Amino acid sequence: MKNLIKFNNILLIAVAIFFQSCMKTVDLIAYNGNIYTVDENFSRASAFAVKNGKFIDVGSNNILSKYNSKNILDLKGSTVLPGLIDAHCHFYGLGLNQNVIDLTGTKSFDEIIEKISKDDKKSVIRGRGWDQNDWELKKFPNKSKLDLLYPQKPVILERIDGHAYLVNQKALDIANIDINIKSENGTVIIEKGKLTGVLIDGPMSLIDKAFGDISELEKIDALLSAQDICFENGLTTVDDAGIQKDIILLIDSLQKQNQLKIRVYAMISNSKDDVNYFLEKGPIKTDLLNVRSVKVYGDGALGSRGATLKAPYSDDKHNYGKLVTDIQSIKELAKKLSAANFQMNTHAIGDSTINILLKSYSNVLENKEDPRWRIEHSQIVDLNDINGYNEKILPSVQPTHATSDMYWAEDRVGSKRIKGAYANKELLLRSKVIGLGTDFPVEKVNPFHTFYAATARKDLYNYPEDGFEFSNALSREETLKGMTIWAAYLNFEENEKGSIEKNKFADFIIIDRDIMKVDIDLTPYTKVLKTYLSGDLVYSYTDSN
Repeated sequence: MKNLIKFNNILLIAVAIFFQSCMKTVDLIAYNGNIYTVDENFSRASAFAVKNGKFIDVGSNNILSKYNSKNILDLKGSTVLPGLIDAHCHFYGLGLNQNVIDLTGTKSFDEIIEKISKDDKKSVIRGRGWDQNDWELKKFPNKSKLDLLYPQKPVILERIDGHAYLVNQKALDIANIDINIKSENGTVIIEKGKLTGVLIDGPMSLIDKAFGDISELEKIDALLSAQDICFENGLTTVDDAGIQKDIILLIDSLQKQNQLKIRVYAMISNSKDDVNYFLEKGPIKTDLLNVRSVKVYGDGALGSRGATLKAPYSDDKHNYGKLVTDIQSIKELAKKLSAANFQMNTHAIGDSTINILLKSYSNVLENKEDPRWRIEHSQIVDLNDINGYNEKILPSVQPTHATSDMYWAEDRVGSKRIKGAYANKELLLRSKVIGLGTDFPVEKVNPFHTFYAATARKDLYNYPEDGFEFSNALSREETLKGMTIWAAYLNFEENEKGSIEKNKFADFIIIDRDIMKVDIDLTPYTKVLKTYLSGDLVYSYTDSN
């Protein structure tokens, strides 16, 4: 009897070894999950297998019987999404901002003074995040207090949208800016014949040139700091909307050294030298870096009244805003990029700028089969122009801009134009896809704030109760697509990322709730539990807390 039992045990082991030998060895198996694949059918799965950084099988828990691995992940019913893509952000800028004074949320200029006085030991005082629209007195600040407190130390304070500086006299002197300065692509605000220290759009470049140099180590630190923040928020790809040649090449170098792991869709800053360099060299495409587009600034921001409108601002009757890039330059660049098969991605807030772009794009794209040119922000659209968006001209929008701006946006543009503002649903109906991002560090990095703003059209205070211009809300499915597969499509990368499908990069995140089913008001508080890139764990909530 004992011999029979022994024989049976040996037989069972042999059978197990035989079946195991027939099973394919993979790098990772995840099972028992609530997986939103975001494939063509928006199907769900419970398990997948990963080999060499890519999904090789997606389906049911039967995957456990087909593969073996030393790394088996029991998801315990957790919700899994494809790695999220921020379709418009400032990745490098986010990193740089970790070393400046955070002025977001300040409620007065006095509060700004109080904040910088606590951190004013550096040779140049830098801050970012002020927004006069959040103050009781909603007007641009003046440098007089800064001059009094810091007569010998430059102070540079950037507005939250990145389209205005407040600087003191010392900074103006170093940059050689005086009362006689003229600007065709921006504004120097003067009151009673004196400089206020507020520079909008174009003139900001004079400050940048005077104070722009930072060390290589600081640049690397900025990129790595931004990566940590993005992984923590579930982002595996970022579209950096306007980045200089030297930073793009640094990103490429760091990625090749495996120091920088995040995937970057880099839009080249629209400087003549940078654009010509990449047009002559041709696109760069690796698993981690994609360089095939140019970021152009059409106009400024609505908050600083720099967006270019067809009719004057409703709260500033003599101001139409100003183009940052003139019409002729836009037309010439569109022709140049079209000939080189590079994508043109243009910042456009005002309805006048959007109208110019729709015409300029259409003129050069008529014979292009699949150009996917983008209008970034697409914020105030004349409803007479909205049909200009189509499958060649695509919107890239930031839903949290609507919920940040809604308190004052109608004051800027009036009750008629607001109907075409932040019109995400209308844009989607025309182009069939829409890319969703945050514009961080203008807004918070958190993509679940994007999800909530897009679907509920509310801010984090659940205001307004019925949603801001709710007819332009997106469904949950549309929103998740805008943060994954559609964002990938805008980047020409839909065949390699954006969904959990066979042969795509194994980029995925595990979150603490099912955002497709929970009460919509709970979605912005979603936590990312784990972030995986190419099947490798790059962030864990338990490790960081």
